[in-house]
Amino acid sequence: MTAKRRFLPARFWGLSNKLIATIIAVILLVEIVFYVPSLAIFRANWLNDRLRVGVVAVNVLDAVPDVMALPRNLTDRLLTSAGAHAIVYRRQGQSQLIELADPVTPDVVVTADMRQTDIATLIMGAFDTLFAGPGRTLRIVGEGDLEASLVELLMPERPLRQEMLNYSRQIGALSLAIAAATAVALYLLASFLFIHPIRRLTENMLAFRQEPENGTLIIAPSPRRDEIGVAERELAAMEQDLFSMLRQRRHLAELGLAVAKINHDLRNTLTSAQLLSDQVATLDDPKVQRLAPRLVTTLDRAIGFAQSVLEYGRQTSVPPAPVPTNMHALIEEAAFDARLAGHPTIVFNNQLPDDLVLNVDGGQMGRVVLNLLKNAREALEHAAANIPDPAVNVGAHATKADITISVTDNGPGLPPKARENLFVAFQGSARAGGTGLGLSIAREIAEAHGGQLLFKDQPSGTRFDIVLPSTLQA
Repeated sequence: MTAKRRFLPARFWGLSNKLIATIIAVILLVEIVFYVPSLAIFRANWLNDRLRVGVVAVNVLDAVPDVMALPRNLTDRLLTSAGAHAIVYRRQGQSQLIELADPVTPDVVVTADMRQTDIATLIMGAFDTLFAGPGRTLRIVGEGDLEASLVELLMPERPLRQEMLNYSRQIGALSLAIAAATAVALYLLASFLFIHPIRRLTENMLAFRQEPENGTLIIAPSPRRDEIGVAERELAAMEQDLFSMLRQRRHLAELGLAVAKINHDLRNTLTSAQLLSDQVATLDDPKVQRLAPRLVTTLDRAIGFAQSVLEYGRQTSVPPAPVPTNMHALIEEAAFDARLAGHPTIVFNNQLPDDLVLNVDGGQMGRVVLNLLKNAREALEHAAANIPDPAVNVGAHATKADITISVTDNGPGLPPKARENLFVAFQGSARAGGTGLGLSIAREIAEAHGGQLLFKDQPSGTRFDIVLPSTLQA
């Protein structure tokens, strides 16, 4: 199957632009967090400066015995220097008003009490000024330089708002410059440490996926000791294993094709030899009669071996099609096919509950049970003289995690040599002339159902467990 070609995203459309955008967003967010209180403090300082100028103007006027005798242009200059339309000075229950020669009547007056210095009040006042409409007048209230004195200034809010806007623009431009410089510096650093190595890993995976049998595409890991270095080394090991496995699979496929052709011709030759041996067996010669059965048995075994190899080669990886299956009935059918039901010397006990229903592929699971029952029957038949009461038992027990179906016989058990390669094709046969394919296929079927086929060692006899997850129970 040809793998669909995949491409890396452009250099600035992958992790790079996401990293830059994230860094800029985080820096701007931090700047906003600092900007809000700094704007409030800027407004408070501006108002306090105006209030101090007003206090100085009041002190100048307070030094004059008769304020009314002062020239009007002098009082106007004092008010203009404070940026105010009027100043009210309160002390010891008395109030004194100083205003411009041409008084201004404000439409909207908002009070800024500089005696309240908590940050929440300052922030609310800053945003109120920043988003205020035109034409408002500020009434700045603060303490004078004398005890129990109070100074109030009436002044337009527009200069303060303009100063705050200019301050905001400066902070914004500075924040963008800092964010851009930091993002570039961090990007260069992260690109060298992370993005380039990750991109190298990704490019290698895409290229190796297209040509897994090209050994030159196996990544050369760097000497890094961090997580990326571990990923490079593990990827190199995985690609090396995959390369070797694919090459071995190709060799085995080619070898299997040749063996299948040879095996097919061999089976035809053995079939012809079997026909001839059947004819020879009809002769009256005593020597022929004595040797003919052994010849027929040997040929039958060779034909069976050839047939098993061909059937194993035709096995396809068909996933199971689970349906609710009565396991008691399935065991009974498998016992009949294995020639255990009604056996003259072997007792068969199906101890599964009648109502045990599992969601399994009945055909595939029947093959597993049939293979185990057939092996048990053949083992007991070969050792019939040494087994007083040969029997095969099939039982089940369930836990919260799984359901186990056990096939047990009281035969001679498996020899140590057979246990070493029990589930390996062509190596795990427990009897002479066997192929060992049955248990190998049975294990694959059990694993395809999410379970296991296990051999349980015990003092006498043989026991195999089919362990299936409890989720298969209907």
